[in-house]
Amino acid sequence: MSSVLETPAFAVPRSAAESAAARALVQALPLEQLNPADVQGFVDDTVGFTLERLRRESPVHRSRSPIEGVGDYWSVTRYKDIMAVDTNHAVFSSDWTHGGITLVDQVGEQQLPMFIAMDQPKHDDQRKAVSPIVAPSNLNNWNDLIRERTISVLESLPRNETFDWVDKVSIELTTFMLATLFDFPLEDRRLLTFWSDIATANKATNPDAPEPEVRMAELRNMLGYFMRLWNERVNAPPKTDLISMLAHSPATRNMGPQEFMGNLVLLIVGGNDTTRNSMTGGLLALHQFPQEMAKLRANPALIDSLVPEIIRWQTPLAYMRRTALQDTELAGQQIRKGDKLAMWYLSGNRDDAAIAEPDRFIVDRERPRQHLSFGFGIHRCVGNRLAELQLKILWEELLARFPVIEVVGEPTRVRSPFVRGFTKLPVRIPG
Repeated sequence: MSSVLETPAFAVPRSAAESAAARALVQALPLEQLNPADVQGFVDDTVGFTLERLRRESPVHRSRSPIEGVGDYWSVTRYKDIMAVDTNHAVFSSDWTHGGITLVDQVGEQQLPMFIAMDQPKHDDQRKAVSPIVAPSNLNNWNDLIRERTISVLESLPRNETFDWVDKVSIELTTFMLATLFDFPLEDRRLLTFWSDIATANKATNPDAPEPEVRMAELRNMLGYFMRLWNERVNAPPKTDLISMLAHSPATRNMGPQEFMGNLVLLIVGGNDTTRNSMTGGLLALHQFPQEMAKLRANPALIDSLVPEIIRWQTPLAYMRRTALQDTELAGQQIRKGDKLAMWYLSGNRDDAAIAEPDRFIVDRERPRQHLSFGFGIHRCVGNRLAELQLKILWEELLARFPVIEVVGEPTRVRSPFVRGFTKLPVRIPG
C-alpha cells in the first residue's frame, strides 16, 4: 500500500491520477445531485471530494437521498456554520421525537429515546446521571488499568505475520474499557462490540445488515442481559459503574424499557466507535504520512498533540443531524420548520477557513483540539477525555516496543455515512 502524501485525506486511490479522476467525477455532477450521505463515498473514501465542492460552492446545500426515510435534507459543511447549528439548541433540535441524530427517520419500535437525542431539560438530567464516570478522579484511577491491558494486548500480537489490527487491537482494547465502564463480565465483552455494530447497522445503506426485525430482536437480547445487571445493582448500594449510576439516579431509575435500551445503545456506541475507529485511523494516517511518524518517533512528547489530531483526522462520526424547530436563515439559505440538517463534522474538520492545512496530518499541529469530532454545546461528547486517554496510552506503549508497524493492505471501511470507521486493516510487525 503506497503512501498518500499529496492527495486529500479521504482519498483511497493509490495514485495522483486516480485521485484526480475521482475528483473530476464529482465536479462533473450537477450541484443539485450531490448527496454526501451516499454510502459509496464512505466505502471507497471519496466523500471528501463531495464535501470539498460543497464547502466551496454551496456550504448549506439542499441534498436529496433516495434512501427511504431520508429524502431531502440540508448539508452544512463549513466549520462556522456547523458551530452555529450545534450551539443553537433552541432552534435546532436533536430530540428523538423530531427525528433524532441520524438522517434516517425511524418509526415504531425502531425509535430509541436516548439522552443525546433529547432536548433540555431532560437531556441535561440524564447526562448528569452518567457524567461522573469520566470525572478527572476516575480517569486517574483508570490510568494504570488501561496501561496494563494495553501492554497485555500489544505483547500478545504476532510477529512476522499479517493480522487484522481492528480485531486484535482496536476491538480488544475498547471492549476491555467498555466492560470496565459497565462492570460487565469480561468473558462476554465481545458482545458489546456485536451490539454496537447491530445498533448502527442499517439495511438501507448496507445490504449485508440484518433486517430491521432481526436487529430489534438482537437489541432486545441486549436489553435482557443488561436488565439482569440492573436488577442486581438497583438492590445494592450505589457503585461507580454506568449501570449502577443509571439505576440509582432520580433522572434515570424509572426509565421504561425502550429508553433504557436507547441509552444503552448510546453508551455502547459512544464508548466503542469513537475510540475503536480512531485507534485504527491513527495508525493508517501515520502510514500515509511517514514523515509524521518519523517526527513522532524522534519526539514521543508529540503524543499529546498527536491524539487530538488523530480524532480530527478520523472524525469517527461523520455527521450529526438536527431538525429545525422554526423558520430560520443559515448562510443565506431559508431553513423551514421541520427541515432536517446534517452537520458534516467530517467536512468542518477539513475547512481551511478554520483549520490550517486541514488536508495534512500533522502530529505537531499548533491547535490540535480545534476540531469538531466531539461536537459542541450541550451534546459535546461526555467521554472525550477518556477517549483521548486511551489513545495516549496506546501510542506511548506502541512507540516503546515496536520500531516498525507495516500496513500491508487497504482497509475495509464501515458501510455507513454516519459511523466513519473500519472493519479490517491488515498489518504486520517485523520480528
